[in-house]
Amino acid sequence: MTTTQDGKEAIDLKRFNLVFFEECAEHLAEMEQILISLADQQPDHEQLNAIFRAAHSIKGGAGIFGFDDMTIVTHVMESLLDRLRKDEMPFNAAMIDLFLEAGDVISMQLAGHREGTEVRQAAVAEVKAKLELLIDAGSLREETGCERAQAPLSRDLPEQEEQPASPRTYELVFTPEQDIFRRGIRLESILSELSELAMPGAFASRAVITEMPSLEGFDPETCITQWHFTLSTMATPDQIMEVFMFVADEEQLAIRELPWQQETPTAAQQESSASVGAPRPAEAVITGRRAYDRDEMAPGAFGRRQSETDSSIRVNVTKVDQLVNQVGELLITQAMLAQVAGFLDPVHHETLHKCVAQLERNSRDLQGSVMSIRLVPVSIVFSRFPRMVRELAGKLGKSVELKTVGETTELDKSLIEKIADPLSHLVRNAMDHGLETTAERVALGKNPTGTIQLKASQVGGRIVIEVSEDGAGLNRKKILAKAAEVGIACSESMSDEDVWPLIFAPGFSTAEAVTEVSGRGVGMDVVLKNVQSIGGRVHIASEAGRGACVSISLPLTLAILNGLSVAVGDEKFIIPLNSIIESLQPKPEQLMSVRGRQVVAVRGDYLPILWLHQLFNIETEVQDPTRGILVLVDLDGEKAALMVDGLLGEQQVVVKSIETNYRKVEGSAGATILGDGRVALILDVTELFMMQKRLQPEPGKDQTKEAA
Repeated sequence: MTTTQDGKEAIDLKRFNLVFFEECAEHLAEMEQILISLADQQPDHEQLNAIFRAAHSIKGGAGIFGFDDMTIVTHVMESLLDRLRKDEMPFNAAMIDLFLEAGDVISMQLAGHREGTEVRQAAVAEVKAKLELLIDAGSLREETGCERAQAPLSRDLPEQEEQPASPRTYELVFTPEQDIFRRGIRLESILSELSELAMPGAFASRAVITEMPSLEGFDPETCITQWHFTLSTMATPDQIMEVFMFVADEEQLAIRELPWQQETPTAAQQESSASVGAPRPAEAVITGRRAYDRDEMAPGAFGRRQSETDSSIRVNVTKVDQLVNQVGELLITQAMLAQVAGFLDPVHHETLHKCVAQLERNSRDLQGSVMSIRLVPVSIVFSRFPRMVRELAGKLGKSVELKTVGETTELDKSLIEKIADPLSHLVRNAMDHGLETTAERVALGKNPTGTIQLKASQVGGRIVIEVSEDGAGLNRKKILAKAAEVGIACSESMSDEDVWPLIFAPGFSTAEAVTEVSGRGVGMDVVLKNVQSIGGRVHIASEAGRGACVSISLPLTLAILNGLSVAVGDEKFIIPLNSIIESLQPKPEQLMSVRGRQVVAVRGDYLPILWLHQLFNIETEVQDPTRGILVLVDLDGEKAALMVDGLLGEQQVVVKSIETNYRKVEGSAGATILGDGRVALILDVTELFMMQKRLQPEPGKDQTKEAA
């Protein structure tokens, strides 16, 4: 609400606009998803109704909130869809591309209102003309009875009547809810739409005050009027009802048909007419919205999404972030209380210890509930790719099928937003470089249609997203040749696991020519940087002639993690629990040196030792592994042992950005505040591996022996 100069509160429509923007984007996404799923096939009535409802919802909302430009394309699109769902004209595959193009134009207009971006009016006019031409072509077929699906549409075609041959007169009574003005509903939009449906000069309206409040109780935002409309029109009753689709419930609207009069209905004629509220039995009475929208709880009613439930609410993501931060602070406070209680005698302070333990359980439950609010299904990202694959397949001249698995797997919303771009690069590369052309696949005895699969799954505390294709796989010789050409150190003796990551080098591309899709060497390096920036890892597997698979491993959330607290000198560190295999205190015979590097032998494996006190330049008295603890960690199959002074215990920590509050610290993925108020670094095992390879220390030779 805003306050006017006279001190009265006025309606702030901006917050309603934001709701419309979100719902409009959802309707566009739903419409695109249905169109892509058709795959050039004939849609059923439910699909056509769903697309029609989406277009009508956008048109109705745009009209209510004053975005009249968005009704231009949606109105024509709605008319075409209405004829299709009534089987008044045949459906053809070309309409899918046209509807997608219309959706792009509406999205452009939406972005213009929401973000102030440029709206190309020429594109709007072009799509509107294409839709109108298609409607005219359908009318001509209906008139002549000829099936001329491929006939040229360039000439002007006569407009045909879609409605009854003679006009009809209707009388409507609309009794709105008292809070209709507070909801941002504009009655002038309703009047405008009704007048457009009416014959020239054949529309009249009047308002009747139903209850006169006292002067002291008068509220200008409370509706106390009942509206009476009379119009002569060629429109059907359903089309008239759709004007009130977003504003009237069944009991608020009544309509009856009157004997049609050529002259314009006047107020006097309306006064003398029979009461609308009690129509004569012989007259047809139609109440409420469209027939298939009369069940308010039915999926898809009133333009509602099929998957939407009556228990869902809209909450700004900023509020959710604030809630997550507050729960994080609560966990820190709980850890402080637990640490203080730990110094007290449990016998004399038994009740306090029980309360602290109960607080810890409740805090963990609260944290789990709050974090689940931020989790959203990866289908939000996956749904973007069917259209991309369809359009790229057309440009590349390839036949491609996209399969998605595990769309219900949930991931933190902040990660969902950041993973979309890397996945786009991977899908484009799979289509351009991985999949063969249809002719090549037939010659190789493969299915002419190539397959790209997007798969999401949860493995431990991480989410793994795989992009795989059944094409030719990575070309080892091409990669090595290109690497040598651009000056990257490589050799024929390198294993496949060492060769594949070369494609992540900046400017690296094996494409022979630069195309609209790829070839500039920009993409895969961006994928690696973007994934690593959110704590993710990338792994590539490939088999010649069978295809390739790129796996992205991401943390479930960036806000809270389970970790193991360890001590190194006077400092404390947190090691993510999902990367820990086990911890042990080695015996002297387990320690040895292999190729100048200190390793520990564990069940036949020789694991390099990472000395944390050297990596972080910390003074410590524990430099002999037999006096300290080795924490064994695993990172995508690469194992190592972290040398620490001791283990302090497992705990759940709130991740804070150390880069935002201080600076980037190599080897850390963030920081947290411990129960004693001290700051502890959260270790990034990937960076620790790279730091150790650069240092290559050889401490404690007197406690080691050469491996035989």
